[in-house]
Amino acid sequence: MKKKIIWITCLFLAVALAAFVYFRFYFVFGEGVKAGELNFVVYKGYIFKTYEGKAIQAGFNAKNKTTAIQSYEFEFSITDKDLADSLMRCSGKTVELHYKEYLGSLPWRGQQKYIVDKILAVR
Repeated sequence: MKKKIIWITCLFLAVALAAFVYFRFYFVFGEGVKAGELNFVVYKGYIFKTYEGKAIQAGFNAKNKTTAIQSYEFEFSITDKDLADSLMRCSGKTVELHYKEYLGSLPWRGQQKYIVDKILAVR
């Protein structure tokens, strides 16, 4: 009886850990499109080399009820080498990027929670 309780407890903990890891790192929490001026795309890292990028989004500051333009930074990672190479040639241009948002980042996937998977438009 005692072995059965220990076995069921271990099984429950293993399933709970697997569910946590899945929802934290592999479940797509959100998808969307962001547009902005592509600032840079770089290939960096000590152990896991990943493609990281930043786009600057211009917008109006609604909190202060002024018409001052404020910039927002969209930092993202890219897992596809061909996509990263294409984006590296678009630096300084306005781009529309499709992304997937995860709740956590993995070292081999990139430093950011946002993973860009498509270029929708380049202007």
